[in-house]
Amino acid sequence: MSTTTEQRCLAEAISPVRQRLEDVRFALLLTYVTLGWMTIEGAASLLLGWASKSLLLEAFGIDSVIELFSAVVLLWRLRVEANGAATSKHVDFVERRAARLVGYSLDALVAYVVLNSGYGLFIAKRLTDTHESVWGILIGAVAKVGMPILAGYKLKVAARLNSRALRADAVESITCGYLSIVLMIGLAATRLLDWWWLDSVAALALVPFLITEARAAICGECCCGKAE
Repeated sequence: MSTTTEQRCLAEAISPVRQRLEDVRFALLLTYVTLGWMTIEGAASLLLGWASKSLLLEAFGIDSVIELFSAVVLLWRLRVEANGAATSKHVDFVERRAARLVGYSLDALVAYVVLNSGYGLFIAKRLTDTHESVWGILIGAVAKVGMPILAGYKLKVAARLNSRALRADAVESITCGYLSIVLMIGLAATRLLDWWWLDSVAALALVPFLITEARAAICGECCCGKAE
């Protein structure tokens, strides 16, 4: 009876560890998907934007490059834990470092949104191109469908792992999905209604949300500690 009890206790202790390892592996899979997605999306947006003289597409490509950097950082963080050789203290250290780096990439995303919106409102104004609507709407539609799904999975796994780095990366996926809607509506509104300013104004609505998430990722437990 004693042996059976000990075995049951051991099984209960191993179960959370095994579940966390599975979550880390799933997070790695999501990160690999993000890496592939952002590489293709960024390259396509930048190349097609350059070919068609589309400022909106080129800006969307820059967003993809920022998200690509975030995914690379997250890959490093997750592989440290997945390898199993690191101590819990080392994993915590890497998590904090990764969260700060991804948080800084959110800051870069804020700067990108503000500068790009300012450029669209005060400099580019009515610069449009007949080709950019076709490619922009196509790329935007793909991101609109895929990014929210990817972000949803990331948020769930981030909550289970208690990972600020993964949550911040999920926020970037959410941003990509939102910007894809802005891209499509902006292009359509420009061509049909001549509302050339709409996409820039809509993008600025993201700034407070991004700043909040960036601060949470960068400060995290440190801010909580100072508050105490």
